[in-house]
Amino acid sequence: MGGSRESLARPPRRCSAPLIPPIWAETAESIAYDSATWPPPIALVCGPGNSGKSTFSRLLLNTLLRRYKRVGYLDTDVGQPEFATPGCVSLHIVDKHTPQDLTILCLKTPEKCFFFGDVCAKKDPKAHLNYICTLYDYFLINYHQFEEVDDPGKAPVLPLVVNTSGWVKGTGYVTLVEMLRHMSPTHVVQIRVSPESKNLPSGKFWSDGNQNTPVNVIEIHGTGNDASVRSVSTKREARIMRDIRIISYFRQCLPRDFKISTYTELRRCLASIAPIGLHLSSIKIVHLHCQVPSNMIYESLIGSIVGLADSSLFPTSSRCCTPWCLGLGIVRAVDNSEDRIYVITPVSRRVLERVDLVFQGSVEIPTCLLQVEAPTLLGLSKMKQL
Repeated sequence: MGGSRESLARPPRRCSAPLIPPIWAETAESIAYDSATWPPPIALVCGPGNSGKSTFSRLLLNTLLRRYKRVGYLDTDVGQPEFATPGCVSLHIVDKHTPQDLTILCLKTPEKCFFFGDVCAKKDPKAHLNYICTLYDYFLINYHQFEEVDDPGKAPVLPLVVNTSGWVKGTGYVTLVEMLRHMSPTHVVQIRVSPESKNLPSGKFWSDGNQNTPVNVIEIHGTGNDASVRSVSTKREARIMRDIRIISYFRQCLPRDFKISTYTELRRCLASIAPIGLHLSSIKIVHLHCQVPSNMIYESLIGSIVGLADSSLFPTSSRCCTPWCLGLGIVRAVDNSEDRIYVITPVSRRVLERVDLVFQGSVEIPTCLLQVEAPTLLGLSKMKQL
């Protein structure tokens, strides 16, 4: 993956376009064009890992886009997100058709995003749930309120697709139940597989009798023949897809007209970028999912992927005390004597001027970006300062 002959950001190979079962297409059509659905549908897709949730979610998203100009998409899987970088929980407002092939990268700038800081929700299930619920509440307030639907100045009410992770046992099941109780979706699509022991309970398994909002529960069977599902099913291939998303995100640091076809070329180009220097004394460093000795705080930052935030940009939700994430960066160096922390990031200078929080998690830099010679990606030359 790191050699000069390795093509840049090549996903796992697949033989043909994913085959969509007729019942899947019929289900997506019924959700999108149900004349009784007002306001527009809020559909949550759930089921065990590798059952086809992402494939169906893209199908439903594209079907909804045929009726609505824009559709909300809540990306809750921190390990295998659809449109964001790994380690993030994000809300997207989509206005264009998305390729059905899951191996075609679709990196999008989120409407709002939280940096969870890990590719496994098990590290902090409570924070993960709070981020999801906060993003959902933001969507309701800004895109789904319909009391003043006749107001010509009000934006159209949008539908929402919520794609969940395959963690449906133990704490994962509890999280999903809490998520469903908070959201009260109009449709819940449960994808079932063989063996039966992997599946969620049938029906309204999350209901405690206090949910009065009507919901249409639809159960469909996963397709074991779906090549796009198999292509991301193994741990190795999942890691490759995560690396591709991270690589593509930081590729945005370079001009689009740069022709880069190998990882070697990308490494050299990233190493040549002049990182941006932020005032270290004005930044609070927050460590997620780990404790770092006080004498190792700055050293541990070097070479890590961090979330960048403005402490004044908090969501209006009592569930969450974490500010929105403005983007990601790679810490290239820390210089105490100059009061600078140097980062490589595609985030604009205008936005960086507001950054006063740096979240350090455990999202790893792809190995192929670390195989460089000095001066390297972590070198100290060509620094820029805000």
